[in-house]
Amino acid sequence: MTDLLHVGFGANIVAPRILAICDPDSAPLKRMVRRAKEEGSVIDVTYGRKVKTVIVLDTGHIVLAALQPETIAGRLQREASPRGPRKENRRARSEGLETKE
Repeated sequence: MTDLLHVGFGANIVAPRILAICDPDSAPLKRMVRRAKEEGSVIDVTYGRKVKTVIVLDTGHIVLAALQPETIAGRLQREASPRGPRKENRRARSEGLETKE
C-alpha cells in the first residue's frame, strides 16, 4: 500500500517521494517555483489560498500547499512512526510522570 500524506483540502501526495518541505519566502525557492510553473511541473493544491509551503518531489514536481511547513512535517513524522505511544510513554503516563512528547 502506498503511504499518502494529506497536505490539505482533500489533497494527498505520496510520502516517500518527498525530498524537501520548505517555506516559500526565500528567493531561491521563488525562482524554483517560477521555473517549475514555466515547465508545467507545479501542482497547486492551495485552492486559491496563500502558498505557505513548497514541497519538492523526487519526480521534479513542485507541490504548493496552503498549510504551514511545520504542520505537514509533523504529519509526515507521525506517518513514519509506529502507531500509538511508545511503551515507556504509556508507563510514564500511567504512573503520572512527565514524558518527552
